Order: sequence, then structure tokens, then C-alpha cells
Amino acid sequence: MPIKYVPFIPEPIEGQAVLGNFNRILKYRGADETSMLLQRGMPFYDMEKVETVGDNKNGNMVIRGECVSACAYLKEQGIEVDLVYIDPPFASGADYAKKVYIRRNPNIADIIKKAEEEIDIGEEFREFEEKMYGDVWNTEKYLNWMYENLVAIKSVMSENASIYIHLDYHKGHYVKILLDEIFGEDRFKNEIIWYYETYQGTVKNYFPRKHDTLFLYTKSDDYTFNLQYNDDVEDSINYKRWKDYIVDGNKIKGDNYPASDSRFMARYNKWVKDNGRTPGPDDIIFEVKTMAYNSVWRDIKPVDPKDEGEKLPYITQKPEALLERIISSSSNEGMVVADFFSGSGVTAAVANKLSRKFITVDIGINSIQTTRDRLKAIDAEFDILEIKDGVSLYRNPVQTMDRIKSIIPSLKNDDSLASFWEGAISDSKLGTVPVYIPNLMDSSTKLLDTVLMNRIIHQAIPELDDNIKKVIVYYIDITDKAEIAKFIADDDSTAVEIELRDIKTILDDVVVGDYAKFHVEESHEDLFGGYVVTIDKFVSDRVMQKIAEFNQKAFLNLSKKKPYKPIEISEEGLELIEYLSIDCIATEGEWHSDSEIKIDKNGYVIKDGTKTKDFWDSTIQCRIKPLRLKIRNICGDETIWTFE
Repeated sequence: MPIKYVPFIPEPIEGQAVLGNFNRILKYRGADETSMLLQRGMPFYDMEKVETVGDNKNGNMVIRGECVSACAYLKEQGIEVDLVYIDPPFASGADYAKKVYIRRNPNIADIIKKAEEEIDIGEEFREFEEKMYGDVWNTEKYLNWMYENLVAIKSVMSENASIYIHLDYHKGHYVKILLDEIFGEDRFKNEIIWYYETYQGTVKNYFPRKHDTLFLYTKSDDYTFNLQYNDDVEDSINYKRWKDYIVDGNKIKGDNYPASDSRFMARYNKWVKDNGRTPGPDDIIFEVKTMAYNSVWRDIKPVDPKDEGEKLPYITQKPEALLERIISSSSNEGMVVADFFSGSGVTAAVANKLSRKFITVDIGINSIQTTRDRLKAIDAEFDILEIKDGVSLYRNPVQTMDRIKSIIPSLKNDDSLASFWEGAISDSKLGTVPVYIPNLMDSSTKLLDTVLMNRIIHQAIPELDDNIKKVIVYYIDITDKAEIAKFIADDDSTAVEIELRDIKTILDDVVVGDYAKFHVEESHEDLFGGYVVTIDKFVSDRVMQKIAEFNQKAFLNLSKKKPYKPIEISEEGLELIEYLSIDCIATEGEWHSDSEIKIDKNGYVIKDGTKTKDFWDSTIQCRIKPLRLKIRNICGDETIWTFE
């Protein structure tokens, strides 16, 4: 249960009922329920600091958790943000995944050498895909979720703050209406078109889709804005390119007016009159001034997959140049920049480079790890915090949901059921028993209260076939189990039995730690000495399960053109390790990384953010005696061991 609920807004807007205008324009299913959730407030949970990087005097934060819960924490702490950029799910209908590469085995030099000569690390049998998040929504659910998030974000924005919402053609036009409702039509400043040139393949039935949209709104009329200028005239669409001209035998510079142009010649003749001579080759008659950027951004390229300098293993990564323009335009040094859908961490990284403070939030562990490693590589200082909402997520919400569904006994998909139900259980006496599981990405489903139960009884159950005798409802939090049971008993509109189950009992079985065998030795390689930790064996049942799934799929799809090439793991299993860190300060509590290394997809060591050409040799070193060891496997699961 949340500790309490923090109000989204302190009082009704302009004397109306709280957010009463929400239902005036947005008349779709679920709007009334969302309005009730907003009136109840943002759920406020305990927050745990899990790691400190540097001194962090500016109070920078990397938060793992949902947007609404993060905003509740910020508001409770009295923390306001001066600029918000969010790149939320687009409702694209796609599942996004990252490629997981099998590292090279550091203990077998011959295999490493052979792999370097004969094996392309990018071949299919050396990698598999790991689902990061699903971007599949129906319109009503997406808009309800977005509305709640946007109102939460507004509640922690300073009066001088601005917000950029990055979307595309899927739902951008709907969200524009939400933004008008939340911030007011008069607070709308720009619809920015980010045009990019990327290969889409042959399109025959429509024009190629080559842009995203960013909506810029402000919280008040008094906001920060710094006009940005294009210093490269050749990239300007409103000015001609610079060219050299020959007039009366002398070389001069102009802004590409032809010599016969009366305006050009007028300026030329004025220069001759003012200077009493014809211009020479080094004289400039007039200069083209730099031009302010407009609302069409054509000069920012998407992240190049081949650019090892900026490209990270995150599928929806945005370029730093895009955030540089946004942050430079709508904030000043020392201000707080926030991103509540962190993704690859680009907003925090650019904010840090531009001397801004940052707060960045995401619910997926892959995002938090990518952001953390990215910030550590540029010497940023920050705290990593985790919202303790009772849900132990397995990597990210979509994978956790998949795991939950896989370990609920006899739960099967049932296409005859509405999307509200995750599936059904076949009971020998009762027949089909539909099962409801709360969406771990949607905070509005976390709490089983009379609002949700009313929806189940009066909307979801009536849509079921008449032969359904029982349903099972899983919950994360519940207002009061006795109260809900009484609510069900007092409602005589359905004869269907409703069984309530706590989903946390299943979540406890979802996350299982990895196994590692290691030993520590003192080092005498230099005057300072130190310690060397050697990893002897590493076992990850979670990764091996993914590899087994891949091998089975590869076997079923084998052909002459695509022979069966399974992923094989050595007995030591060290190729399943991506990152190691040692804490020499504490045996429990928040993590302090006194020494860390990362292993890239080719097996090379990344030390302090710098890529090397050294293969990982199964060790990690530190100056003082190590107390704890953290290992991250290639799928992103982290496990901590304490040295004896």
C-alpha cells in the first residue's frame, strides 16, 4: 500500500471541480475512472537509495519507478523542475527488443583467437533478442495513462518551466488535445517537426514517414527561452548559400544575388561610394547574419547505428544534438532538467554536459543500467533511487508480466476473452475461469479499490459468456480486503464468483539470483598493491533459459540456407557476464562502486567509460580490501555477493 496519496494540484482549477474539464472534451471509455484517480492523488511510496556515484552536491537523481510515483516523491520533497523532456511510448503497436551478445570466454585463449579470426560477433548464433518493452495500447487506455502522467508531471514543474513531449503520428494528435486541457491552449508555443533521413524501404501506399513531432508547452506566461541561431548559413533554408562573385574584375562576397540584381548592385555601388574605390578580393560588401532556428528541424540526424561514439544498446535512443537544442533553448545553467521516460539517458547526459542538474526516471532496469553507465562514463555525479512500491520487477514490466503468466498454474491465452483478461484457467468442474492481472506499467491498475472492482463487476464480467461461473482477480495493492469482499457481496448484479489473489506471492518467485564462484588474492604488481578478484564460475539460469528458447526456435526453423547453429556456453559460463563492480566501503545498504569494469560485445574491457583493446581476463582489481561484489549478466540481471 502507498504510505499516502499526494495531491496532483493543491486546489480546483479556477473554482471548478478538480479536473472537471477533463470529461468535457474527452468522452471515451475510462475517462471517469481516470478523473477519480486524479482526485485521489499520486501514490507516495518509500524510496530507497541503492547507489551513490560521486559526491552529488547538485542532488542529481536516477530513479527506477513509474512516472506518477516519482512525481509524488518529488512533490513530497518540495523538488521542482524547470524543464521537462519526455519521449514516452508512441503506442506504435510494436514490441521493442535489444540484441544480447554472448561475450567471448576469457579463460580459453585458443577459442578467443579462433573467434577473432573466424567468427563475426554479429552472426545470429552469437546473439539473441531480449524484449525491453511492449508498445501495444488501445487508444482509450493510452490516453488515460498519458493524462495521469502529464498531470503528475505538471504538478512538479516550476512556474517558469516548459515541457517538450516527443511523439509521432500514432497518437500525437490525441495527446495535443490532452495538453490543451492540462496546460491550456494559450500555453501552447510550438509544434516542432523533427525531420530525419532514414531508410524505410520501398513504400507504395503512402508517403514515407520521415518525422517526429515535439509539442512545446509552458506552465505560465513567464518562462525561460533562449532563441537558438544557426551558425552554418549553408544549412539555412531562408538564405542563399555564400558564393564568390566577380564584379569589375574584383573578387567580392555577397549572399548569392546575381550581379544583375538591382538590390545587390545597389549595395555594391553604396560600398564603392562610401569607400571611394572598387572592392578588392578581401573586401566584404555585406554579411549574411546567422538565422534563428524555426519549428522545422532538418539538421539533426538520428543516431547512426555505426557510430560507436554515441550509439548505445537501446533501440529508441535519441541523438544528443536534439536534446542540446531543447535544453539550451528552454533552460539556463544550474536549472533542473527532468525526463520521466529516461530510455537511453540522453536527457540526463546532455543536461550534465550543459551544466544543468538532472532528474531522470524509468521503470525498466535496462534503461536504468544504460543511463547509469552512460553518466558514469562522463564523470557525472548522481544518486540511484528505487521506488519501493511492493513490485519486484524482473528487468522491465513486459518481461515481468510474461514471467508471471508463465508461472501461474494452467494459465493459457484465450482469444475469445476481451483484452481486460490476461487469459484463462481450465477447471474440471467450473470450466473456463478468466484471470485478471494488473498492468505493471500502469499505476492506475496497481490498487484494487471499489473503482476497479466496480469496473470488473459492471463492465468486464457482463462481457463474458453466460457459462462463466468464476473469475480470478490478482492485485498488487488493495485498499481493504474485507471492504472489497463486502462490496462484492453487496452487489447482486452478477452470480459469477470473484476470487481475489495477491500477486506479490508470485512476484517473489519471478526474480532468482545468479550463482558465482570467485576468490580474492592480494596483488603486489606495483608499489601500491591491492586486491584481485577472480571469477571462477558463473551460472545464470535466467540467461540459460533465454538461450534455450533461442536454440529451440533456431532448431525448428533450420533449413539448408539457415543451418542449426546453437548458442553454446562454456562450463565456466564467464561469457554471460557484462559488468562487474566492487564495493570496498559497506557490506549492506547503498552501493559504492570503488572499482568497476564493463565488457563490450566483442569481449573487450571498458574501464571508466574508456574502451580498451584488452580482453577481459576474468578478474577485477581494487586498491583496498573488497567487501561486496556485483555482477550484471548480459540480459541485465544484477546479483550481489558479500565477501567472507
